[in-house]
Amino acid sequence: MKAVEQYRQAEARAEEKKAQFMSSAHAAKARIAPARLKQDMKDKMVDGFSNGRAYVTKKAQEQPAAVGAAAAALTIYLFRRPLSALFKRTYVRITNRNPDKAETNDG
Repeated sequence: MKAVEQYRQAEARAEEKKAQFMSSAHAAKARIAPARLKQDMKDKMVDGFSNGRAYVTKKAQEQPAAVGAAAAALTIYLFRRPLSALFKRTYVRITNRNPDKAETNDG
């Protein structure tokens, strides 16, 4: 083989490798584009929500008492201040030995 032929073959291999590299670089650039990342995140969130909803539905059908207890606990937690005010007022009315006097001065 002549040196010129070897040079041409090496040049062709280098051009092939360069084309492969550029193709890979363009593919990587397209994969990390903000619009693509945003769309991938949206797709994952939708899939996760759907899978989570199916899982919760299945568990609720398997253990309705546990789900009811958890819902009651959450409700009590969310309304703890109004409930505590109600129970304090009730406690004061029950333990008040002198019903002629009101809790407040305005009657």
